[in-house]
Amino acid sequence: VQLQASGGGLVQAGGSLRLSCTSSKRTTSNNAMGWFRQAPGKEREFVATVDWSGRDTRYAESVEGRFTISRGYAANTMYLQMNNLTPEDTAVYYCAAARGPSVVTTSTSYNYWGQGTLVTVSS
Repeated sequence: VQLQASGGGLVQAGGSLRLSCTSSKRTTSNNAMGWFRQAPGKEREFVATVDWSGRDTRYAESVEGRFTISRGYAANTMYLQMNNLTPEDTAVYYCAAARGPSVVTTSTSYNYWGQGTLVTVSS
């Protein structure tokens, strides 16, 4: 399974971006998916996750109310709508597919990872 993340870029504080993630196989339609990020000099951290159906979601406290995770019409796609971005959101964002169908927030629960897309928020 290959995951392809896209949509990153440079945006001013207060702006918005929409990240996309596409899986190479429909098998991920039965799995939860998630977004993680890694800022320079920091460890990778959980951002958001959505279950196999798209109905259950979880968010990191730092993005709650600003970011929205969703699954596309094609079950092997996933999105992260990011609003009201701040410089603290600057990071490489990774999409991942979980081992099971339910939402999970720990990176060890994910067995497939995309290559990452860079989000830079200027002040």
